[in-house]
Amino acid sequence: MVDLTTRWLGLELASPLVVGASPIANDVAALPAYVDAGAGAVVLRSVFEEQLVAEQLAAHRFLDAHVDTDAEARSFLPDSSVYSLGPETALRHLERVRAAVDVPVIGSLNGVTPGGWTDVATRMADAGADAIELNLYDVVTGFDEDSSDVEARQAQVVADVAAAVAVPVSVKLSPFYAALPAFVRRLEAAGARGVVLFNRYYQPDIDLETLDVDRHLVLSTSAELPLRLHALALLHGRVGLSLASTGGVHSGRDAAKALLCGADAVQVVSALLEGGAPALRRIHDELRTWLDDTGYRDLDEACGATALDNVEDPHAWERLNYTKLLQGWQPRPPGR
Repeated sequence: MVDLTTRWLGLELASPLVVGASPIANDVAALPAYVDAGAGAVVLRSVFEEQLVAEQLAAHRFLDAHVDTDAEARSFLPDSSVYSLGPETALRHLERVRAAVDVPVIGSLNGVTPGGWTDVATRMADAGADAIELNLYDVVTGFDEDSSDVEARQAQVVADVAAAVAVPVSVKLSPFYAALPAFVRRLEAAGARGVVLFNRYYQPDIDLETLDVDRHLVLSTSAELPLRLHALALLHGRVGLSLASTGGVHSGRDAAKALLCGADAVQVVSALLEGGAPALRRIHDELRTWLDDTGYRDLDEACGATALDNVEDPHAWERLNYTKLLQGWQPRPPGR
């Protein structure tokens, strides 16, 4: 039977399948079932920069701002410093998850500025996180910051956090970088130990009845996987970072494709939100069956087998193949 153990971020995982950052990790009691089903690690739900800032501003607005409105206010209004206005809730949750499962637990931070993130990351590591995942979810809406400014700011966040913690730091990226390989090399130089490809951006729709923004979560499908496969195949063997895939994995065959293109680990979320731990067991069993049937003995043999440097025709991953795809398209005959 094929050996599914892998190394990701320097951590040994019994399986390459990872429960990705999502509400799934909120239910501590349910997490052991995911581990039993084949999860090699668990990424916690992200701590968002905006949430921490909003809590601190709210405390100031409702407490500190009223301290000087009355001569005796300081005697009956508590100082906002006595309240938990940081990541304490997330840290306590991390400790509970750490005690509930015997696989690596990854703390997740979602933010775009340096500053306090080094403190939060340090406290996560002290609370038992085996690694830190920095989710560089950055939706630029201003006109005064160009792409080089954005990348410089993001690289500085990674450098600051990587220098502050003793555990490995992984960076979750979006697919919207003009020169992804160069930016990944820059993150490696900044101290990152791995990258996760790719974040799915929140994409609000428009409700034509209310003429308002329609906010709802649309789960991924397997159709989103090829974008990840392309990036994995380009990076595998050409950077010294651990690679993980996220987005579009709904079957064992999907997971196998990600591994063949160079992923050391495969994060799964949407399929688990739909099907829970049984869905993860299905993906795990399908993956093992495919690898067994294909003749692989372990993941080292499979990882990167179809990456850019290993395929017979590297142009299949490059621009030249675009022309061949267009030439191969045949329009459907009229009436069919």
